[in-house]
Amino acid sequence: MSEVLSGSKKIGFYFSAHWCPPCRGFTPKLSEAYKAIKAAHPEFEIIFVTSDRDEASFKEYFASMPFLALPFGDQSIPTLKKQFNITGIPALVIVDGDGNLITKDGRNIVHADEAAGYTNVWDKL
Repeated sequence: MSEVLSGSKKIGFYFSAHWCPPCRGFTPKLSEAYKAIKAAHPEFEIIFVTSDRDEASFKEYFASMPFLALPFGDQSIPTLKKQFNITGIPALVIVDGDGNLITKDGRNIVHADEAAGYTNVWDKL
C-alpha cells in the first residue's frame, strides 16, 4: 500500500463498519465526494479502516466503496484507531503525504459540501 500512497498529498482514513447505520448512510456520500475529488486531484486517496466483526461483512460493505481498504484483521487497525483517538464511527481523518494530521473533522466537511456537489471539499480538507 505504501507504493500507492507515495504520491498522495492528502490521505483520508475512513473508520466505518457495515453494522453501523450512520456509516451506511455516510458511505455513499463519501464515495461521491471521493470520485469528485479524485477526478480533480488524482493525488488524493481514502483508505477504509474497518470495524466490521467478520470478514464476510467487511467484503460485502467494501464492495460498495471506490477507494482502498486495509485488509480485514490488519494489525495496523487498532494502532490507527488509537493514534487518531477514534471513539465512534463513522469518522474520516485526513493526513498529509507525510502522515501529519490535517483534520479529524472530514465527515462534517464532506456533509457540509454535499449541496455544492463536493466541489469545495479539497480546499477544506
